[in-house]
Amino acid sequence: MADRALTIGEVATRTGVSRRALRLYEARGIVPKPRRTPAGYRVYDADVLGILHFVTQSRRLGLTLKEIIGQIIALRAAKSGPCMHMRALLEQKLGDLDSLRREVKKILNSWDASSAGRGGVCQPIQGGKLPWTKSHPARAFRPAQRTPSIAIPSAVARRTTSSVS
Repeated sequence: MADRALTIGEVATRTGVSRRALRLYEARGIVPKPRRTPAGYRVYDADVLGILHFVTQSRRLGLTLKEIIGQIIALRAAKSGPCMHMRALLEQKLGDLDSLRREVKKILNSWDASSAGRGGVCQPIQGGKLPWTKSHPARAFRPAQRTPSIAIPSAVARRTTSSVS
């Protein structure tokens, strides 16, 4: 493949990563800052495609952006290959998934039809200790704050109203 410059649209089309996500990855240092044209458009080197493929695959494997940024990309930037570290992260992820699978299986095996009517939501799940709850505690639901809305007529509406009076 020729080493040519790609616009943000071309990168988005080739990788399936949205323009918004691409700008986020740029801001977080996952992809290098692109050059800019005189008109201010982003122009990426073709090697960004490999980085984005790596990020996309890592996300599919269950890694968070924090893990990708904080650990894998830092290792790549230090010129040491992230493969061994990636393997360790994936082994940890597999352990987490195995633990989750065992917990779900335990809940299903202990499921009692008579427990369906008890409890606030669903007793077999509500009473179980799920493996991800210690690292990701549930947050209380809070509805969004609403601000009072005040109708402010547009400049056109003000002109129209004042010319009619």
